[in-house]
Amino acid sequence: MNLSIPRFASIAGLSASLIACATAQGPPVDVPMEPVPVPAGQTPGTGPNWPITTRQHVDAWLHAFAMIQDDTTLVPYFRRGYKADMNALKRRANVTTQLDANTANLRTRFATNLQLVNAQFIAQYFETFDELQSAMDLFQRAEGNPRSASSREAAEIIALLAGYFPLPADRDWARLFTQSVRDENNRFYRAYWDQQQRERGPVVARVSDMWQNTYRSRFQNFLSNTGQRGGEIILSMPLNGEGRTLTAGTRENSVAVTYPLREADAIEAIYVITHELVGSLTQTAVRDNVTPNDQRMGLADQYVSIGAVRAGAMFLQKVAPELVDGYSRYYLRSANRTVGPNVSTSLATAFPLPDQIRNAISRQIDVVLGGI
Repeated sequence: MNLSIPRFASIAGLSASLIACATAQGPPVDVPMEPVPVPAGQTPGTGPNWPITTRQHVDAWLHAFAMIQDDTTLVPYFRRGYKADMNALKRRANVTTQLDANTANLRTRFATNLQLVNAQFIAQYFETFDELQSAMDLFQRAEGNPRSASSREAAEIIALLAGYFPLPADRDWARLFTQSVRDENNRFYRAYWDQQQRERGPVVARVSDMWQNTYRSRFQNFLSNTGQRGGEIILSMPLNGEGRTLTAGTRENSVAVTYPLREADAIEAIYVITHELVGSLTQTAVRDNVTPNDQRMGLADQYVSIGAVRAGAMFLQKVAPELVDGYSRYYLRSANRTVGPNVSTSLATAFPLPDQIRNAISRQIDVVLGGI
């Protein structure tokens, strides 16, 4: 799932309690651009490109969404069985939190305003749980009004969050959700997350090794030519094959992908990285090949979701063909679809696209990889 935005929350001195500010950027690049030579694995003046990392506050935020929303997409946002697994763990630990108590109220507004799903991206604007919480508190104190802010940086934070929660009822939902996340994190999720990091340490190391030493170099031409020269990749425990990509300029990108349970499954993260990095290209191909009526009927959004899966397979066929079969099988499993004798045919059947969109995606990939 890809979100292109005109601003990105950089970390800067705002106050002792809130050290994040939104820095204005130009519009995101989603068309091929002239490649700029970049040393392998490095952006000039920085460390390694696209490091593999984990972010506790991102997982806590996404975990709360997984616990309150129904997940009915073809490729689920969240790992299958995640909600049931977490509830079982909490019952065994005899833990009940505000998130449990407020779930019904949160779901009611969530069902009324489907756009609240986009608030899943908010945690990726910030570096820590404290910064995220402080920003949400600032937004509530200002009642969503940037003009009440005491500084430009604070006004930008408020305006950013007001885009996700524009109405008073949305702000009330955000207040209740934030309180619930805080309590859930303090009483249950933080301890669970820490324990999982200790157990999954070898997974992080294996994913990082595969990405930095094998596959990132194969993706580099594509990344450079689509304006995605730098950013971070977050292994996120709640996520399934539909990642979360926040795109803002060439070097300030954040991609959250599935966090495999076992070291032997580390390649699954590479599959979802692929799916996410082709997202902006897929959006362009779909946008250029749908009618206004398709847009009104919601078909364009469906084609973007389906197209990203197909685009990932097309892209891998060009740069890492040995991954295509595994990638296809992973997304068929994610969608709970049968893998037939011919995996490619099974993928095309489960994720059908109009010919003009499929061909447009293929052409875009060729153009980008060719550096035209």
